[in-house]
Amino acid sequence: MEVPFFPTLFSCVRNLVVKQPLFPVLEEWLVNHPKIHEFSWNNGKTPGSSQRFLTLTVLSYISFTFILSQVSRPSLARPVLKSISAVHNIFLVILSFIMALGCLVSIFSQVPNFKTLVCFPKRTSPSGPLFFWGYIFYLSKIVEFMDTLLIILGKSMKRLSFLHVYHHSMVVVMSYVCVDSAQSSFSMVLVTNCAVHVVMYAYYLMCTLGVHPKWKKMVTDCQLVQFWASFLIMAMLVFYHFTGSGCSGILSWCFNAAFIVSLLFLFSDFHAKNYSTKVKPKYA
Repeated sequence: MEVPFFPTLFSCVRNLVVKQPLFPVLEEWLVNHPKIHEFSWNNGKTPGSSQRFLTLTVLSYISFTFILSQVSRPSLARPVLKSISAVHNIFLVILSFIMALGCLVSIFSQVPNFKTLVCFPKRTSPSGPLFFWGYIFYLSKIVEFMDTLLIILGKSMKRLSFLHVYHHSMVVVMSYVCVDSAQSSFSMVLVTNCAVHVVMYAYYLMCTLGVHPKWKKMVTDCQLVQFWASFLIMAMLVFYHFTGSGCSGILSWCFNAAFIVSLLFLFSDFHAKNYSTKVKPKYA
């Protein structure tokens, strides 16, 4: 059985994109490069792939965040802090854009149809371009821990909320689980998340440079739309899983579904509290 509308839309968009003159160039660099095309995730061998590394990384982040938020700290000169923040935000804008583009080009190059995009066949191994970008995505979430350090160094403790710490720590776990279990549909979530992060870190960069755009609320709105889109994707995954021969990574899907539900509630609460009262603290 097929989900109506989406397979036809995917086929039309794919056929249109691959005919563009720039596509072969992007495909050569973002899909067929040997380091990308021949990538294989080997648990315990690929850097950062062991469960011990994941556990120590997340626990260290939570511990250091708690400790640094409680002890007295020397203040960084404001120009130095602004410079570090600007470099950090520029890096994540560029990286998020490259990850979204790389994964999107890989989808159009490697995935034959919409059903395969949503539902990887059982026993799919985490190798090839899609999982390379999933691996880079996982590592990028560790880089994003720098967000928290910048908040602490800037002594903006009101911005160090439960949502911020929970989101930053658990999204690393989610990303790891997606790649390690070869979870179906993760590439769609990667593209939407990276697209939102391009907007979000661009906003933070502008604020760092002294420009305060009026579209901050739109950043949170984009996050909420992303979560609802994730629910739609997950619903289609379940449909294909139970109407076909099964999908890869269905158990990890259960974990990630629960995580996304929790984020939806937390971000919705943030949205209601901040934009109904006109208070504008920076969120996670």
